[in-house]
Amino acid sequence: MPKKDMTEAKINKENEFYTQLSDIEQELKHYKDQFKDKVVFCNCDDPYESNFFKYFAINFNYLGLKKLIATCYDGSPFVGTQLSLFDFMDNDTINDKKTAYKIEITEVEDFNNDGTIDLFDVDKLLKNNKNVLTKLIGNGDFRSDECIELLRESDVVVTNPPFTLFRDFINLLNLYNKKFLIIGNTNALSYQEVFRMFKADKIRTGYTNFNVGMYFIVPDSTEKYHKIVDGKKLVRVATSCWFTNLPVSIHNEKLTLYKNYNEKEYPRYDNYDAINVDKYTDIPCDYFDLMGVPITFLDKYNPEQFEIVSMAKTPLGNDYRTKIYPQQTQHKVGETKTQLVSKLNDGPAIKVDSIPEKGIYYKIGDEIFISKYARLLIKRRDVKL
Repeated sequence: MPKKDMTEAKINKENEFYTQLSDIEQELKHYKDQFKDKVVFCNCDDPYESNFFKYFAINFNYLGLKKLIATCYDGSPFVGTQLSLFDFMDNDTINDKKTAYKIEITEVEDFNNDGTIDLFDVDKLLKNNKNVLTKLIGNGDFRSDECIELLRESDVVVTNPPFTLFRDFINLLNLYNKKFLIIGNTNALSYQEVFRMFKADKIRTGYTNFNVGMYFIVPDSTEKYHKIVDGKKLVRVATSCWFTNLPVSIHNEKLTLYKNYNEKEYPRYDNYDAINVDKYTDIPCDYFDLMGVPITFLDKYNPEQFEIVSMAKTPLGNDYRTKIYPQQTQHKVGETKTQLVSKLNDGPAIKVDSIPEKGIYYKIGDEIFISKYARLLIKRRDVKL
């Protein structure tokens, strides 16, 4: 296999994570009013595999949708497992597992008159209206011209975009000023373009607590997985969460602050004019200057209570850095091996009086430092009493 093909195969495998219906229902139940009379676009969603398509098709009338659009990219590893669409496509495409499709639904009827809308009704709709499901000219990539035209038409984008293409995806949504509710890796919280959106209050995390991670359905060919449920292999991605620019009520709730500031518990950084706070629950109630908090603070961020100033350990925080260090020696507690590095220039550093009991520390001459992970630099917005 050529190197390019091997790379593409690896990327495709990394992106074959399909969201469980239960996780979609758990998050989307909070947004019912946001979908009424809207055109919803699931632009990374083959109906064979996509529980997003399944959710919106079944709940089309309940949500009061104006239209549902779904596009798939180059077929699916789950062909025929939910719907039997190839049963009624033309003969030229029956054996074509790599054809990209577009589905557009403007109504869903209760065909079997059982009082509910289910997959039977959706399947019946598709089989009785050949204008609903049609082939795309291209490969269905969300960046293609025909998918962008569908994006222009849509009001809200809801999907699980390919993890490796999250930057491209979020930039496209920004370019066309679209509402969205999508799943991404929590590492995206530190992407500069995503951070700027948080700072401008143009994105927020959803209702689902991302500290518990999510289980995703993976193809049967996947060798490493965490469990099997109903015959499907599941992989847990601990670093996953929902991102949206729709209203999320929990971000209007103020954090209850109860701890008092003291110099010992909240040391100052040596290279930033800010104090260190290791957990958002430890933010002091009586401190109103610059603080460094973990990026996971964004899951609790209320823009009326706090101001996001910058982010240390990224180029964005360089304007707030007060010191550049020379090279230092890196030490791991309990080991004699050392190496010459410049790690202290990568993030906020705390000077300590003695070697820590565990972890990694750095030495410049006789001075000892501990380097912290990326930190959001924040201030309180609420009035000082």
